[in-house]
Amino acid sequence: MSDQPAYQVLARKYRPETFADLVGQDAMVRTLKNAFAADRIAQAFIMTGIRGTGKTTTARIIAKGMNCIGPDGNGGPTTDPCGKCEHCVAIMEGRHVDVMEMDAASRTGVGDIREIIESVHYRAASARYKIYIIDEVHMLSKSAFNALLKTLEEPPAHVKFIFATTEIRQVPVTVLSRCQRFDLRRIEPEIMIALLRKIATSEAAEITDEALALVTRAAEGSARDATSLLDQAISHGAGETTADQVRAMLGLADRGRTMDLFERIMRGDAAGALEELAAQYADGADPLAVLRDLAELTHWISVVKITPEAAEDPTISPDERARGQAFADGLGQRSLGRAWQMLLKAIEEVSTAPSAIMAAEMAVIRLTHVADLPTPEDLIRKLQDTPPPPMPTGPAGGGSGGQAHHGGHTQATGMPAPTHRGPSGPVASRSGGAAPALATEALAHYATFEHVLDLIRANRDVKLLVEVEGGLRLAAYQPGRIEFTPTDTADPQLASKLGAALQRWTGNRWAVTLVNGCEAPTVTERRDAADRALKAEAAQHPLVQAALAAFPKATITSIRTQAEAEAEAQSEGLQEVEDEWDPFDED
Repeated sequence: MSDQPAYQVLARKYRPETFADLVGQDAMVRTLKNAFAADRIAQAFIMTGIRGTGKTTTARIIAKGMNCIGPDGNGGPTTDPCGKCEHCVAIMEGRHVDVMEMDAASRTGVGDIREIIESVHYRAASARYKIYIIDEVHMLSKSAFNALLKTLEEPPAHVKFIFATTEIRQVPVTVLSRCQRFDLRRIEPEIMIALLRKIATSEAAEITDEALALVTRAAEGSARDATSLLDQAISHGAGETTADQVRAMLGLADRGRTMDLFERIMRGDAAGALEELAAQYADGADPLAVLRDLAELTHWISVVKITPEAAEDPTISPDERARGQAFADGLGQRSLGRAWQMLLKAIEEVSTAPSAIMAAEMAVIRLTHVADLPTPEDLIRKLQDTPPPPMPTGPAGGGSGGQAHHGGHTQATGMPAPTHRGPSGPVASRSGGAAPALATEALAHYATFEHVLDLIRANRDVKLLVEVEGGLRLAAYQPGRIEFTPTDTADPQLASKLGAALQRWTGNRWAVTLVNGCEAPTVTERRDAADRALKAEAAQHPLVQAALAAFPKATITSIRTQAEAEAEAQSEGLQEVEDEWDPFDED
């Protein structure tokens, strides 16, 4: 039987034993040292941060520091526990009777907390303090938290609580207010690389700086993840561990090849991009991993474009840094943002597609076709620089081709103006006689046919309004008398319907009669003609013509004049003011 000790993973072997060993948490260590020195040790602590930053480790170091008695047995609470006294050794080995660790992920109920509440009244068996360490405390039930509150607020002098959590937002505020909170930060890349190099040296393991950079980047600030990956990388290398071996272990594509693919995509070289993607796939790269690498690269370049100092990341090689800076200088933020959004969508598609490589190829094709599209600013500049086509000339004296410019807005003078108004004055009847004087004092409010339309709108008779605007060719109008020729599609009962409705609304009898031969346009026809004229006029504008030439399938769908836009903006502004909450209005 061999006496060789069992292998211990690096994450446990190099777990910090003192605050001096705890890397990347200087602010927390400084606060705790000051508190211990001033004998102002809180009754409860809560440690929060991402996985692997040292929350539980810090809790154990605090527990050792509170109970350490020093090698001579006469020491007091300290932030530099000796690691040799009986309490330090027992806590380090996880067997101290007065330091109890509980995993709230598996013991979430009020019954588990009740055991703690009942035991706090008994003094520590051998140590200075009885300490309760509760990991993943956010997993406790609401009733368990409520049961803990009173004890947490007024614990016995010999009891201390230390909580750890990755989800601080799920911990009730009533609990947080009773604890001294420490936020453990992600470990910076420079500190992480130095830590990994120190461990590799202690293990007599050969690993390149680039390989350590890849491990650091993959760990995302977690010391435990980094040491676990280093452990795996050393085993994978079986000698000197290189960046290629770590990249294969992590399933990453070569960063340089990712940049090659990115460059071809942003150049719009679809064939070259597909060729590079196929080559990476043939070498064993996962299509989903390739797209994720592209997204990560797009994000990094976007950040470098805004803050150039971000390029000084120690996990990035000098060659990658130079190429990334060149991309940032040569690409617009809109292009990078568009690529980011498309890559996010592509990653989702590749994750669910029957064939990952086919979905990745389609995503690359889309990216290459969109990459070289001009930005809106470039398009407008290009259109403005395009010489305008010759304007059509109308007949002498001005005709349909003539234009008038008012306030910077072009209006066609040869087409009917956009309006909803009908004839504004009385028109002689076709019998040649003057219209009978039927207008009473009440009917004087309806001086024009437009007033009749307003009356129909005010009474919200949409069906009648549509029939009148689309089926009535107005021949003559006086207040109280309407003569019209119906269109071919008009309702045969339109005259009687209109007369009855007007009599009901005004209290006066209206004479609504049919005549033959009127060819005046309906309200709908006038409106459509005005709209068509406005669109036709807009289509003659040089900038619009250039846009239509650049986008042959584009059409003009609607037009708003400057006056209409200003009126709409003013209306929205007034509505916003009216809708503001008045703190003095009790209604």
